[in-house]
Amino acid sequence: MSAGALVRRPVRGASALRGARGRRPTPYQVFGFLFWLVMTLAYWRVPLCCDAGQHAAVVERLKAHLLHPRHPMADLPGAGSPYYSPYAVAQGVFARLTGLSGWEVVKLAGPVNLLVLLTGIGRFVRALSPRPWAPVLALASMTLLWGTERAWWSGYLGLMSMTGTLAYPSAFATGLAFWAWSLTAARARDTRRVRFVGPSGLRGLAGYAGVGALYGVILLVHPITSVAAVLGAVACVAGRQRGRRPAVVLRWALAGAVALAVAAAWPYFDVFALAGDGSVDAMHQRLYLDLGGQFWLALLGLPALWLRARRSSWRDPLVLMFGLDCLVVAYGWFSGHYTYGRILGLTLVGPQFALAVELAAARPWPVWRRALGTVAAAGACLGFLTVQAGAVIPGSLDPVGFAQPPHWPAYGWAARHIGPGEVVIADGYYAVHAIAGYGPDLAAPAWPDASLDERVRLRRIADVRAYLAPSATRAERSAIVRRYHVRWLLLTRWRKVPEEAVVVAWSRRTGEVLARVGG
Repeated sequence: MSAGALVRRPVRGASALRGARGRRPTPYQVFGFLFWLVMTLAYWRVPLCCDAGQHAAVVERLKAHLLHPRHPMADLPGAGSPYYSPYAVAQGVFARLTGLSGWEVVKLAGPVNLLVLLTGIGRFVRALSPRPWAPVLALASMTLLWGTERAWWSGYLGLMSMTGTLAYPSAFATGLAFWAWSLTAARARDTRRVRFVGPSGLRGLAGYAGVGALYGVILLVHPITSVAAVLGAVACVAGRQRGRRPAVVLRWALAGAVALAVAAAWPYFDVFALAGDGSVDAMHQRLYLDLGGQFWLALLGLPALWLRARRSSWRDPLVLMFGLDCLVVAYGWFSGHYTYGRILGLTLVGPQFALAVELAAARPWPVWRRALGTVAAAGACLGFLTVQAGAVIPGSLDPVGFAQPPHWPAYGWAARHIGPGEVVIADGYYAVHAIAGYGPDLAAPAWPDASLDERVRLRRIADVRAYLAPSATRAERSAIVRRYHVRWLLLTRWRKVPEEAVVVAWSRRTGEVLARVGG
C-alpha cells in the first residue's frame, strides 16, 4: 500500500452496527421528553394544593427527627404512621442534607416522579408490543381519555390531575408499578430454564428477588396502589408464563416472599395492620359518585380490549388486568370499603393501552381500524377541550376560558410568625390542610392516621368546633387552649377574633387573621 493511500479505521462500540451514524431516538423518547418538559412547566406554574400540605408536613417532621418523627400534623407521637414510607424518608434525608423546607422538597419531587412514571410506561408498553408508536399513543390515551367531568384524585393520571398530584407518593408508586409490570412480563416470557444452584441459577433467582423487592417498596410507599400493582403482576404472569413446572411456581413464590419480607422489615409502621383500617373509607365514597362523567372516554378502548381477548384469550395481560381491577372496584362499592376505588386510575390502563397498541399497527389500516382511530381521536379532543386543556394552557394565554387547576393560597405570611411545633387552631379549609406543611401542629389533624386513634382525632375536632362556637365562653376557650397547648389562631375573615387573642398578621388575599393566644 502506498504512503498516500487512505487507511480505513475500524468502527468500534455501538456505532459499529450502523457505521459512523449515531443511534436515532425513538418516537417515545422524543415525545416523552417533550411531554416531561411541558408537564413540568405546567406543574410548576400551579401552587401546591390539596394533600400537598400533609406531605410537606411529613417531610418537615422527618427533617426534624429522622428516626423518631412526630405525628405529621399534631403534637403527638408518630410511631406507626403510614406516611413515613421509604419515599418520605428519602425526602426527609434530602431535606436534612440541603436545608430545604418541606414545601420545597415536595415541589421538587414532581418532575422526578414524572420521570419515573414516563420511563415505566415506556418499558411496560414495549413489553406488550414492539410497535414504536405504541408508547406514544399509550401516553396520549392515559392522559386524555378519561371523561368530560374533572377527575381529580391522587393516582389519577389525566393532565389536569397531574398538575396537582405529581409530587404525591401515589405518582411515584404508580411509576414503580409500571416498571414492576415490565420486569414481571419479561420474566414470565423468559422460557429458559433457571437452575437453583450455580452462579447462573443465583443470578436468575436474584432477578426474581429484585422484582419482589420492588413490589414490597410499592406496598410501603402507597398501599392502595400496591393492590393494583399486584393484580397487574398476576395478569402479566398468567398471560405470559408458559411453563407450569414446580420451578416456575417456586421462582414466583420467592418473589412474593421477598415482597412480604421487605414490607415487614420496614421499621416505621406495620403496613399489614392497615388491611383492617376503615378510617378513610367514608372520605373515599365520592370516588364512586360520578364514574360515568369522569371515565366514559376510556371506554373507547373496550373494542381494542375485546379484540385482544378474541385473538389470544381472556388471559391476555391487559384483558385480565382490567377484569381483576373491575372486580376490586366493585368489591369496594358493595362492601363499603370505598378506599379500593383509589385503583380506578390504574383500572383504565387496560382499555387505554389496548387502544394505543391497536392504533400503533402499521398501515394500511382496514376500515374498522380507521373508524376506531377516528373515534379515539375525537374522544381525545373532547377530553382535552372539556377537562384537560387548562392544565397546559395558562389563563393568560387562554382565548376560550378553559377550567384551570385550583390555585390555593400560600401561608408563608402566617408561618413566619409561628415556631416549629407550636399548635394552631384554624377554621379555614385551605389553612387546615396547608399550615402543618410549614412546621406548626394542628390541634385537630385534618386527615385520619393509623398512628392516632380515630376516636381521639374526632374528639379533638369536636373540641376545636366548641372553641370556635360563637356561644363559647372565655373560660371554655381557655380550657381547650390549655388542653392542647394552643398558641395561635388562624381564622377566616368571617370569624370573630376572641377578646383574649392578639392579632399579629393578616392576609391581603384571603382576609384571614393570625392571632396569638395562650401563655
